[in-house]
Amino acid sequence: MSSIRWWTSRPVARQLDLTGWFPPVMVACVVFLVALGVTGAAQQPPDAQPAGTPQPSEASDPAPDQAPDGQDDPDGQPVFRSEINFVRVDAIVTDDDDNFVLDLTADDFEILEDDALQQIESFELVEITGEPDPSLPPPSSIRNEYDQEREAARPDSRIFVFFLDDYHVRDGNAMRMTAPLVEFVQTELAPTDLVAVMYPMTPMFDVRLTRDHAQIIRALQAFEGRKYNYDPRNTYEQAYAYYPTTQVERIRNDVSLSGLKALAIHLGGLREGRKSIIVLSEGYSNWVPPQLRDQSAAGGGLRSSQRYDPFAGVNRGEQSSQFFEDAEMRLNLMWAADVANKNNTSLYMVDPRGLAIYEYDLSTVPIETQTDGRVLRALQDTLYVLADETDGRAIVNRNDVGPGLAQIVRDQSAYYLLGYTSAEAPIDGKFHEIEVRVNRPDVKIRARPGYYALTEENAARVLAPPKPEVPKAVDIALAKLAEPTRGRLVRTWVGTRRGDNGKTKVTFVWEPVGTGQSQRSESASQVMLMAMSDSGAYFRGEVPSRGNESPRADFEADPGELELNAAIEDEYGDVLDRAVNEVTIPDFTGTDVALSTPAVHRAQNELQLRQLVDNPDALPTATRFFRRTEALLVRVEAYTPGNMPSVVTAKLLSREGTPMRDLPVEAPSAGEQHQLTLQLAPFPRGDYLIEISAASGDDAASTLVAFRIQG
Repeated sequence: MSSIRWWTSRPVARQLDLTGWFPPVMVACVVFLVALGVTGAAQQPPDAQPAGTPQPSEASDPAPDQAPDGQDDPDGQPVFRSEINFVRVDAIVTDDDDNFVLDLTADDFEILEDDALQQIESFELVEITGEPDPSLPPPSSIRNEYDQEREAARPDSRIFVFFLDDYHVRDGNAMRMTAPLVEFVQTELAPTDLVAVMYPMTPMFDVRLTRDHAQIIRALQAFEGRKYNYDPRNTYEQAYAYYPTTQVERIRNDVSLSGLKALAIHLGGLREGRKSIIVLSEGYSNWVPPQLRDQSAAGGGLRSSQRYDPFAGVNRGEQSSQFFEDAEMRLNLMWAADVANKNNTSLYMVDPRGLAIYEYDLSTVPIETQTDGRVLRALQDTLYVLADETDGRAIVNRNDVGPGLAQIVRDQSAYYLLGYTSAEAPIDGKFHEIEVRVNRPDVKIRARPGYYALTEENAARVLAPPKPEVPKAVDIALAKLAEPTRGRLVRTWVGTRRGDNGKTKVTFVWEPVGTGQSQRSESASQVMLMAMSDSGAYFRGEVPSRGNESPRADFEADPGELELNAAIEDEYGDVLDRAVNEVTIPDFTGTDVALSTPAVHRAQNELQLRQLVDNPDALPTATRFFRRTEALLVRVEAYTPGNMPSVVTAKLLSREGTPMRDLPVEAPSAGEQHQLTLQLAPFPRGDYLIEISAASGDDAASTLVAFRIQG
């Protein structure tokens, strides 16, 4: 039996046609579902995306000659710019022998939206052979996000991302799939193909496309499935691991589908052409059999009272419960598929179970075969839904997944990219069907079945004036977070404040880079530092490690350019690495308001924070990467002409430089510094800045401290 099949689209979100998806005994429940207003809810669009998020299926370059949003044409009808109504769809055309048909023109195609003929405005045949285009520069390595954007935009590159859904794959099935996936990378992918690996919990800034396929193979070989294994592996999972099993399964489903949507949006921002996500998953369901409904998923709580009753799920009540849970899940799948469609990304669903005859094996308590089969069919159907609605493929019930995986590469190798402006220009938030036709007999055509239009509110957001550019000072501060640390043994921080006799006091601090970021086995024990300028040397000596003394060096220097030459040594005095850094030493003796370099201290708990607050000579940290469980203490000095009074304020900024909240600054006592504290727990992962300002009269100065919350 073939595992790659295509369904006629019948999503709940459009027609609520569930007769083909659920057993006949459940069809009567549809009347009750409609009475509750689920149909109206189903017509709502997918999760709203932030303004400015690229949406390839609905946005194009603005047409300058069209009226702005809100203006009327002479007939009194509102006019919306075509940029929000431009739809792109890719079509794969093959003959009866499954060979690509590559000689079609725009005149051979017809596109219908809601049965209305549309005018094709853009047409392109995309062919990718896997060989570098000789008319382009040679492909280069990817070291940062700018390299990634440049290489992803190359027309001779295909993009594949493995989404390893460990929450929905058993460990045994994960091990079983390792060999075919590795063979696929080795034999089917071309050297120019860009590939990445992502888990549901992987932050998007850690998803990096690469042509180093050996690296991808190592990642695939390390994959471990965790389905029905609820042992927490990070602080996020610890927060819910002891919830009831039904809640934990819901959370896992939400995390996985949110990760898929975020990945599709990310890929959509890299390029317009077709992208492929290879999803390794056994399917999604919010329904848990009564035998497995423990009060604590990770253990330690009461087991289900029906745990040892194999027939607990064989009754009308449980079938009805599963029906409604699966209907809700189908809506979530449709919304995830729509996000993928908007970003021209196809989902290829690979079931690692092979030819599956049951869902629950001997590792679980006995569950009657009727319930087991009902769950298995529902899980497999979710894979077909995601694949069918995104013009992908579902590789299900196949022990040999090789041919299906090979077809994924073929689908990206030749396709037509068509574009049109919707004649109806809908902004109703509803689903609009697309049908692509070819006026040539004996050919087969595959294209996505439609798209969700924007709502009026979202259309207004898209058409809103662009946000102002990020201030240059913010870009400069954030650039320090992008400096590479891989392969480095230490981090350093250089601070400056007012010294004596017109000089500036310089503080040099170092700390070892964690083993998780360094690929080297050597351990830095001390740093030999030499600070010099054209005027001479200001410091030359050893800066010991934290295990012995405070790893800092304090010295005074004249304002101007200063070169810091650091030799990193091991415990035997052998030089492991060298670093040369040129810094500009500020002059704090002028007539302007000035601020010292803010010193950042990290505390892992409240006790450490109190100890730092009480210790004015506490050692600053050199890192700018923190966890949400930590708190920051920032100290700074303000200088004014003639020691005039000053007002020091602070704000927390987003990475765009937008103020988020004011931060209270504690006024210093005699001989002390201004200081502020910031608890990181309320903020999600991402980049932030602290803006510290000092004002005295009409004069003011400010400085920025960038940091990243990464866990």
